[in-house]
Amino acid sequence: MSRSTVRDAPDGASPSPGGPVRRQRGASPSRARTRSAASPAATVTLTGRGGIVVMFGTGLVCALLSRWFGVPLLAGGGFAIGCVLAAFATRPSDLLTLVVSPPLVFFTATFAAVFVTTLGEGSLLRGLTVGVLTALAATAPWLFFGTLLVLVITLFRGLPANVRELRGKLVGVRLFEKDEAENPVRWDESPSSGQDRRLHHGEVD
Repeated sequence: MSRSTVRDAPDGASPSPGGPVRRQRGASPSRARTRSAASPAATVTLTGRGGIVVMFGTGLVCALLSRWFGVPLLAGGGFAIGCVLAAFATRPSDLLTLVVSPPLVFFTATFAAVFVTTLGEGSLLRGLTVGVLTALAATAPWLFFGTLLVLVITLFRGLPANVRELRGKLVGVRLFEKDEAENPVRWDESPSSGQDRRLHHGEVD
Protein backbone atom coordinates (compact mmCIF):
# COMPACT_ATOMS: atom_id res chain seq x y z
CA MET A 1 0.00 0.00 0.00
CA SER A 2 1.44 3.36 -0.96
CA ARG A 3 1.69 6.30 1.38
CA SER A 4 -0.37 8.47 -0.96
CA THR A 5 -3.23 6.00 -0.73
CA VAL A 6 -3.25 6.12 3.09
CA ARG A 7 -2.82 9.89 3.12
CA ASP A 8 -5.85 10.36 0.89
CA ALA A 9 -8.06 8.35 3.23
CA PRO A 10 -10.62 10.58 4.96
CA ASP A 11 -11.37 10.41 8.67
CA GLY A 12 -13.30 7.30 9.57
CA ALA A 13 -12.47 5.44 6.30
CA SER A 14 -10.33 2.31 6.25
CA PRO A 15 -8.17 1.52 3.24
CA SER A 16 -9.33 -1.50 1.27
CA PRO A 17 -6.70 -4.22 0.95
CA GLY A 18 -4.86 -4.16 -2.30
CA GLY A 19 -6.44 -1.08 -3.74
CA PRO A 20 -6.83 2.68 -3.35
CA VAL A 21 -9.02 4.14 -0.73
CA ARG A 22 -12.47 5.25 -1.81
CA ARG A 23 -13.46 8.64 -0.63
CA GLN A 24 -16.77 8.86 1.21
CA ARG A 25 -18.88 11.25 -0.73
CA GLY A 26 -20.83 13.76 1.29
CA ALA A 27 -18.83 13.18 4.49
CA SER A 28 -17.72 16.77 4.93
CA PRO A 29 -21.12 18.37 4.18
CA SER A 30 -22.87 16.01 6.61
CA ARG A 31 -20.41 16.93 9.34
CA ALA A 32 -20.94 20.59 8.59
CA ARG A 33 -24.70 20.10 8.86
CA THR A 34 -24.25 18.25 12.16
CA ARG A 35 -22.12 21.03 13.60
CA SER A 36 -24.57 23.69 12.46
CA ALA A 37 -27.45 21.76 14.01
CA ALA A 38 -25.54 21.24 17.25
CA SER A 39 -24.78 24.94 17.64
CA PRO A 40 -28.12 26.81 17.74
CA ALA A 41 -28.41 30.32 16.45
CA ALA A 42 -27.51 32.94 18.99
CA THR A 43 -30.56 34.80 20.26
CA VAL A 44 -30.73 37.85 22.49
CA THR A 45 -32.08 36.92 25.91
CA LEU A 46 -32.42 39.24 28.88
CA THR A 47 -32.90 38.60 32.54
CA GLY A 48 -35.88 40.06 34.34
CA ARG A 49 -33.78 43.04 35.40
CA GLY A 50 -32.56 43.48 31.84
CA GLY A 51 -36.12 43.59 30.55
CA ILE A 52 -37.01 46.20 33.17
CA VAL A 53 -33.98 48.28 32.09
CA VAL A 54 -35.15 48.09 28.46
CA MET A 55 -38.64 49.29 29.41
CA PHE A 56 -37.27 52.07 31.60
CA GLY A 57 -34.69 53.27 29.09
CA THR A 58 -37.15 53.36 26.19
CA GLY A 59 -39.83 55.02 28.30
CA LEU A 60 -37.42 57.64 29.67
CA VAL A 61 -35.98 58.62 26.29
CA CYS A 62 -39.42 58.88 24.71
CA ALA A 63 -40.81 60.80 27.70
CA LEU A 64 -37.97 63.33 27.44
CA LEU A 65 -38.54 63.75 23.71
CA SER A 66 -42.26 64.12 24.33
CA ARG A 67 -41.76 66.95 26.81
CA TRP A 68 -39.16 68.72 24.70
CA PHE A 69 -41.23 68.60 21.50
CA GLY A 70 -44.66 68.79 23.12
CA VAL A 71 -45.96 65.47 21.73
CA PRO A 72 -47.64 63.39 24.48
CA LEU A 73 -48.22 60.54 22.04
CA LEU A 74 -44.47 59.99 21.81
CA ALA A 75 -44.13 59.13 25.51
CA GLY A 76 -46.94 56.58 25.52
CA GLY A 77 -45.99 54.99 22.21
CA GLY A 78 -42.35 54.70 23.22
CA PHE A 79 -43.29 53.02 26.47
CA ALA A 80 -45.47 50.51 24.60
CA ILE A 81 -42.61 49.73 22.22
CA GLY A 82 -40.28 49.17 25.16
CA CYS A 83 -42.81 46.80 26.72
CA VAL A 84 -43.00 44.74 23.52
CA LEU A 85 -39.22 44.55 23.17
CA ALA A 86 -38.77 43.50 26.79
CA ALA A 87 -41.54 40.89 26.59
CA PHE A 88 -39.97 39.23 23.54
CA ALA A 89 -36.32 39.46 24.69
CA THR A 90 -36.66 38.37 28.34
CA ARG A 91 -35.89 34.72 29.04
CA PRO A 92 -38.91 32.56 29.93
CA SER A 93 -37.79 31.89 33.51
CA ASP A 94 -38.03 35.63 34.38
CA LEU A 95 -41.34 36.48 32.73
CA LEU A 96 -43.20 36.67 36.03
CA THR A 97 -40.87 39.43 37.22
CA LEU A 98 -41.42 41.36 34.01
CA VAL A 99 -45.22 41.14 34.08
CA VAL A 100 -45.59 42.96 37.41
CA SER A 101 -43.11 45.73 36.53
CA PRO A 102 -44.72 48.02 33.86
CA PRO A 103 -46.71 50.31 36.23
CA LEU A 104 -43.73 51.04 38.47
CA VAL A 105 -41.39 51.42 35.49
CA PHE A 106 -43.80 53.81 33.78
CA PHE A 107 -44.16 55.99 36.87
CA THR A 108 -40.38 56.04 37.46
CA ALA A 109 -39.61 56.98 33.85
CA THR A 110 -42.25 59.72 33.90
CA PHE A 111 -40.96 61.12 37.18
CA ALA A 112 -37.36 61.12 35.93
CA ALA A 113 -38.32 62.89 32.69
CA VAL A 114 -40.31 65.54 34.54
CA PHE A 115 -37.48 66.03 37.01
CA VAL A 116 -34.89 66.54 34.26
CA THR A 117 -37.05 69.00 32.31
CA THR A 118 -38.15 70.94 35.41
CA LEU A 119 -34.69 71.70 36.81
CA GLY A 120 -34.01 75.44 36.88
CA GLU A 121 -37.62 76.46 36.23
CA GLY A 122 -38.77 78.01 39.50
CA SER A 123 -40.11 75.83 42.32
CA LEU A 124 -38.92 72.27 41.82
CA LEU A 125 -41.55 70.70 44.08
CA ARG A 126 -44.43 72.49 42.39
CA GLY A 127 -43.06 71.74 38.94
CA LEU A 128 -42.64 68.06 39.77
CA THR A 129 -46.13 67.74 41.20
CA VAL A 130 -47.87 69.48 38.32
CA GLY A 131 -45.69 67.87 35.66
CA VAL A 132 -46.05 64.30 36.93
CA LEU A 133 -49.82 64.58 37.37
CA THR A 134 -50.23 66.12 33.93
CA ALA A 135 -48.02 63.52 32.26
CA LEU A 136 -49.77 60.63 33.97
CA ALA A 137 -53.19 61.96 33.05
CA ALA A 138 -52.17 62.34 29.40
CA THR A 139 -50.46 58.96 29.03
CA ALA A 140 -52.44 56.73 31.43
CA PRO A 141 -54.14 54.77 28.59
CA TRP A 142 -50.71 53.87 27.23
CA LEU A 143 -49.75 52.44 30.61
CA PHE A 144 -52.67 50.00 30.51
CA PHE A 145 -51.99 49.22 26.85
CA GLY A 146 -48.31 48.46 27.48
CA THR A 147 -49.14 46.31 30.51
CA LEU A 148 -51.70 44.38 28.44
CA LEU A 149 -49.16 43.82 25.67
CA VAL A 150 -46.62 42.42 28.12
CA LEU A 151 -49.25 40.11 29.63
CA VAL A 152 -50.44 38.76 26.27
CA ILE A 153 -46.94 38.18 24.90
CA THR A 154 -45.66 36.49 28.05
CA LEU A 155 -48.70 34.21 28.17
CA PHE A 156 -47.55 32.67 24.90
CA ARG A 157 -43.89 32.56 26.01
CA GLY A 158 -44.32 30.49 29.18
CA LEU A 159 -45.85 32.68 31.88
CA PRO A 160 -48.34 29.98 33.05
CA ALA A 161 -45.42 27.64 33.77
CA ASN A 162 -43.80 30.30 35.95
CA VAL A 163 -47.06 30.79 37.85
CA ARG A 164 -47.38 27.04 38.45
CA GLU A 165 -43.78 26.86 39.63
CA LEU A 166 -44.31 29.73 42.07
CA ARG A 167 -47.51 28.15 43.34
CA GLY A 168 -45.68 24.86 43.93
CA LYS A 169 -42.97 26.62 45.91
CA LEU A 170 -45.54 28.41 48.07
CA VAL A 171 -47.42 25.17 48.73
CA GLY A 172 -44.15 23.45 49.67
CA VAL A 173 -43.29 26.22 52.13
CA ARG A 174 -46.74 26.01 53.73
CA LEU A 175 -46.54 22.23 54.10
CA PHE A 176 -43.08 22.51 55.64
CA GLU A 177 -44.31 25.10 58.14
CA LYS A 178 -47.31 22.89 58.97
CA ASP A 179 -45.07 19.89 59.67
CA GLU A 180 -42.90 21.98 61.94
CA ALA A 181 -45.96 23.20 63.85
CA GLU A 182 -47.29 19.67 64.33
CA ASN A 183 -43.96 18.12 65.39
CA PRO A 184 -41.96 20.80 67.16
CA VAL A 185 -38.44 19.92 68.16
CA ARG A 186 -37.86 20.51 71.87
CA TRP A 187 -34.15 20.94 72.28
CA ASP A 188 -34.39 21.65 75.99
CA GLU A 189 -35.43 18.09 76.84
CA SER A 190 -32.81 15.37 76.54
CA PRO A 191 -32.34 11.97 78.27
CA SER A 192 -29.57 13.34 80.44
CA SER A 193 -31.67 16.28 81.60
CA GLY A 194 -34.56 13.91 82.45
CA GLN A 195 -32.29 11.71 84.56
CA ASP A 196 -30.92 14.76 86.36
CA ARG A 197 -34.45 15.84 87.18
CA ARG A 198 -35.38 12.38 88.57
CA LEU A 199 -32.25 12.30 90.68
CA HIS A 200 -32.96 15.75 91.97
CA HIS A 201 -36.52 14.79 92.96
CA GLY A 202 -35.24 11.63 94.68
CA GLU A 203 -32.81 13.60 96.77
CA VAL A 204 -35.52 16.00 97.83
CA ASP A 205 -37.83 13.17 98.84
